[in-house]
Amino acid sequence: MTDEPIDVLIIGAGASGAAIAWSLVETRMRIVCLEQGGNMNPLDYPSAGRDWEARTSSDFSISPNARNLPSDYPVNDNDSPIKVANFNAVGGSTILYAGQFPRFHPSDFRVRSLDDVADDWPIDFATLEPFYAQNDHMMGVAGLAGDPANPPRPSIDMPPLPLGKAGQAVAKGFNSLGWHWWPSDCAIATRPFDGRERCVNLGTCVSGCAQGAKASTDITYWPHARRRGVELRTHCRVREITVDDQGMASGVIYFDSNGREQALKAHVIVLACNGIGTPRILLNSKSTTFPDGLANSSGLVGKNLMFHPYAAVQGVFDEELDGYRGPHKGIQSQEFYETDPSRGFVRGYTFEYSRGLGPVGTAVTGLSRNRIRWGEDHHDSYRKLFSRITSLVALCEDLPEEHNRVTLDPDLTDSNGIPAPKISYTFSDNSLKMLEHAVARGTEVLKAAGATDTFSISPIDFSGWHLMGTARMGTDPARSVVNEWGRSHDVKNLFIVDGSIFVTSAGVNPTSTIQALSLYIADQMKQRLANLFD
Repeated sequence: MTDEPIDVLIIGAGASGAAIAWSLVETRMRIVCLEQGGNMNPLDYPSAGRDWEARTSSDFSISPNARNLPSDYPVNDNDSPIKVANFNAVGGSTILYAGQFPRFHPSDFRVRSLDDVADDWPIDFATLEPFYAQNDHMMGVAGLAGDPANPPRPSIDMPPLPLGKAGQAVAKGFNSLGWHWWPSDCAIATRPFDGRERCVNLGTCVSGCAQGAKASTDITYWPHARRRGVELRTHCRVREITVDDQGMASGVIYFDSNGREQALKAHVIVLACNGIGTPRILLNSKSTTFPDGLANSSGLVGKNLMFHPYAAVQGVFDEELDGYRGPHKGIQSQEFYETDPSRGFVRGYTFEYSRGLGPVGTAVTGLSRNRIRWGEDHHDSYRKLFSRITSLVALCEDLPEEHNRVTLDPDLTDSNGIPAPKISYTFSDNSLKMLEHAVARGTEVLKAAGATDTFSISPIDFSGWHLMGTARMGTDPARSVVNEWGRSHDVKNLFIVDGSIFVTSAGVNPTSTIQALSLYIADQMKQRLANLFD
């Protein structure tokens, strides 16, 4: 291995790392990406076998603590009512996400100006709009233009996902109440697109799409980036970023697939490790120049952790619906998205419908809710639930608070001896009021749709899919970690492109915005190539 530094080193091959690698390759710089997981084989996904539901609690669990795979690192989330969900592989958590792909609203960048909470972003919706469009085309988004809750869009590449019986029932409920709903933007192919086949209703979106219809970055960005020369090294776990005598990032120390310590020099380093993994590396990268962790003169690395508090309302219908067959998402409502002071909280949430439960999921839910009885009518009570349950899920905006944070655990380590992240998080009163409102309104919708029985889960504990805010963006070095184009205030050749740079969380799934930000930051870097290495 040569000692000559590479031009750009990207840490993490998920949603943001894949996007920036693809965008920067046109500069003809030498780009290397280190990913602690491996390449995925769709034949290994749970849907290839009959035990697909069981495997969502083992090797394809959303929790790294449950999976405990060699590519995972443990997370101490005992001090949090929301448990972390992620996936470590080429493609990152897009392997297990549902493909829900909304954009932020313009108001989401101006919450301080509009609602006197949190902070405004140093960029706005108009700045990101062309990168949203670019990313939609690269990922392949299905949807329907014209949603009155969002800014106008000229076109969408593919028609929306079919509503199905469950979607039609839920839409009927919204219509009867006069509330907004619209077909969701989903990163799921409804026709052949960029070498991928259309969705065939496997119903296993959140445990890996063996069909390849769902847009995970291992099958969207990475094939294009690798063909154009990006080098992707798997099973490489970064321990720390090193610095030189001038306080510039000089490279990384990492462990290879055999557990051997390696060093790699680089002129520019890009962190793309999510809102937990990125502060973990920065806090672990201590030196005499940066005794509190790299890029942490503000003291904000790891602070302002935001999840999205989730609530779910499930409805039982007399008629048979779709069950688990089909994509998990299909329609959404943003009736309660913007602030309305009469509700008693600021900001708002998005309703997403989830299609249904598999055979085992139905049994577990029915037994836990006392809807399935033992005895003579055991099978009959099961039949009254199977393919007759559908859900509304409320994704609530989480406002940043410094006491919600990621630190390094003093005892827990991964298999290479690197300190594991520790999560400390509490719900705000604002979030609790929002969750209560969402359960009440979701129950109204399902009853209006014809549900004969409803039950709710609020908050959902294993719902830490969205990891944001722990290395926030801003123009003031005392109040932020990176500047308005993702560059560290402290270390001029260090960039961050994942959800940790979010200033606020909005009330929508963040993947689309994470990738748009990554493409925007890549564009800013390309415009500043002359001083990128200074």
